[in-house]
Amino acid sequence: MNVLIAGGTGFLGSALTRRLLHHGHQVSLLSRRPSAPGGVPPVYHWDPERGEFDGNALTGVDAVVNLAGENLAGGRWTPERKRRLIESRVAATRFLVGRMGERKPAPRALVSGSAVGIYGDRGEEVLTEESPPGAGFLAGLCRAWEEAALSARDVGVRVAVTRFGVVLDPTGGILAKLLPIFRVGLGGPLGAGKQWMS
Repeated sequence: MNVLIAGGTGFLGSALTRRLLHHGHQVSLLSRRPSAPGGVPPVYHWDPERGEFDGNALTGVDAVVNLAGENLAGGRWTPERKRRLIESRVAATRFLVGRMGERKPAPRALVSGSAVGIYGDRGEEVLTEESPPGAGFLAGLCRAWEEAALSARDVGVRVAVTRFGVVLDPTGGILAKLLPIFRVGLGGPLGAGKQWMS
């Protein structure tokens, strides 16, 4: 299968790229860096904010994986940072879906990231995929992000939305930030022990 990954140079995207290549799939990446389509895997330029997209990126692509988005844990959620989080997820996904729709034939499938933050803080309530969205900024961001991805159905693309929780891996994410503290003996309980983690 020929897979194009937006956000393929990030934490999750890099791991997915390695896995797909290991299993013999063709993989190419979208990046805001200057185009480097001759490498392995090929990297094509896109910049949704500027409306830039290398149309060659979609040539022969069967499926698109959208993991693009600024790191939610990368700083305080100031009004400007919230704007960037929305731009990097919702607007970028709309832009990507638009480019997919212009391609004839369009890729057959889109797998698009989202987060369990769509449910909001619901305390002891057990949540499933059928649970309604919650309230707050993160829930609203995830709703809009998913709606942007699901709009690909309008051009005949099958869409799967993945709602990630906290990803634990020693090479990145929250675990990589916590491990050094624990390794020097300064770690302790992470909360009261009654908090929920997906």
